[in-house]
Amino acid sequence: MIPYTSMMVHQLKRALPQKHLVRLLWHRGKALCAALWYGFPAQKLTIVGITGTDGKTTTVGMLSHILQQTGIRHGALSTAFFTTGSQTHWNATQKTSPSPFTVQKFLRQCVKEKCTHALLECSSHGLVQGRLNFTWPSVVAITNTSPEHLDYHGTFEQYQKDKAILFHMLKGKGTKVLNKDDASYPLLQHIPSTHTLEYSCNLTPYPCNLSLNIPGSFNIENALCAIVCAKALGIDQSKAVEALHTFTGIPGRLEKIDEGQPFTVYVDFTVTPAAYTKTLNTVGEELPAEKRLLVLTGSCGDRMKEKRPQIGKICSKLADIVVVTNEDPYTEDPEKIIDDIWQTVDQNACFAHRITDRREAMQFLLQKAQPGDVVLFCGKGSDTTMWTKDGQVPWNEREIVRELLRTMHHER
Repeated sequence: MIPYTSMMVHQLKRALPQKHLVRLLWHRGKALCAALWYGFPAQKLTIVGITGTDGKTTTVGMLSHILQQTGIRHGALSTAFFTTGSQTHWNATQKTSPSPFTVQKFLRQCVKEKCTHALLECSSHGLVQGRLNFTWPSVVAITNTSPEHLDYHGTFEQYQKDKAILFHMLKGKGTKVLNKDDASYPLLQHIPSTHTLEYSCNLTPYPCNLSLNIPGSFNIENALCAIVCAKALGIDQSKAVEALHTFTGIPGRLEKIDEGQPFTVYVDFTVTPAAYTKTLNTVGEELPAEKRLLVLTGSCGDRMKEKRPQIGKICSKLADIVVVTNEDPYTEDPEKIIDDIWQTVDQNACFAHRITDRREAMQFLLQKAQPGDVVLFCGKGSDTTMWTKDGQVPWNEREIVRELLRTMHHER
């Protein structure tokens, strides 16, 4: 009976539109059941919710590092990792905001580990579906917004409104943290809150001399968000800034892989057109004269098809060598996904190649690299699996890169 019921529920979910009332009620009912089952653990914690299109995971990581360095016992839930007190685990679900039962179990574990605070990375899907209901955040923040998941939200305006759900969840006497440079600012500034803090890369009422030991000028924006969130929690700004001096980054977020090769290799989770533009520009600025940027790119299956042509255009404009390959095809034909990207790759602007097998594509790109070049593997970051039509298969891009580099070294 149980397998049959489970199958019926799965078929019903597939038959209904993503935002159908029945589906939303199902998700929100699960959230209530989960909170009841675990005893509403959020009531015993100070919750910080961080949303945005890009930079959420890094910002959560930065704020977590600040709390750790200032002696605040806490938990953190992000796309890349779970932290509960002294324990850190990889997020095997690869979901930014996992199921309500996972969220509430995580919060319950934070309470058990005697944490006082918990940080939640909040996705737009998770907010719409109520996966984060009954978390009652005391601080909510946004990194930035750009068009994403429009297959789910419909329009960029609706996407921003769905992101704004987090700000409507703010606990009484809570603080909202806004990015004054972002397109979301006009919408979010009008949402009522007891306290409002703002940050800007152009002008901030809390100027600071910030130095980061991680690549990417875009990380300044992430750092400012983390510092202002820390301020909202009562942490002195100078201590937050000092703590970030020792922050070494998040695995799979513009992570440098060094096996003694004469060129630079990065693995990054870049998936949105805006992130591609920022990351490729940042890495390109570091290139020595006459050296090349080599990029591996792809895109997810079954979703966000509108971004594929943009990715092809951006990569061919900003990189010298572009290889288009498989990423997470899910149930979609990998060749079709590659076709969608390939159609906008300007082969007059760069040397371009398409190789469906991702490992083969990675090896091809590494073999093309010359001393002083920069190789950038986009899309997988710290993921430990790849989604295919047959389900999840093991895939650790960081380790595969290391293995390929070591093999190349031995062959020389």
